[in-house]
Amino acid sequence: MKKGQALVEFVIILPIFLLIILGVIDMGRIFYTKIILEEQISDVISMYEVGNNEDKIKKELDLDKDIKISQEKEEDYTNYMISKDIEIITPGLNLIFSNPYKLIITRSIYNHG
Repeated sequence: MKKGQALVEFVIILPIFLLIILGVIDMGRIFYTKIILEEQISDVISMYEVGNNEDKIKKELDLDKDIKISQEKEEDYTNYMISKDIEIITPGLNLIFSNPYKLIITRSIYNHG
């Protein structure tokens, strides 16, 4: 009787445990990608400032093809943006996050002069 009880408890807990593990993996992927994009945006800004265009920047920095970069000039500031879509693999997590989750890193630089 004890073996049957342990099996039933295991079967009840297993799906919940797997969802937690997959959720942790998804969150790790999101945070890892955020760190990578934050490191890359400094290089993107430097290359934009010397006059390179988006295609040349992507080629020089060897960015993934699904990473999008852009530059918007305003009166006093220039906004630089780098973004990537991350596919969520955990069932039900798309109720909290959109699927794909759009991760956007933005930096604003003051135009002096």
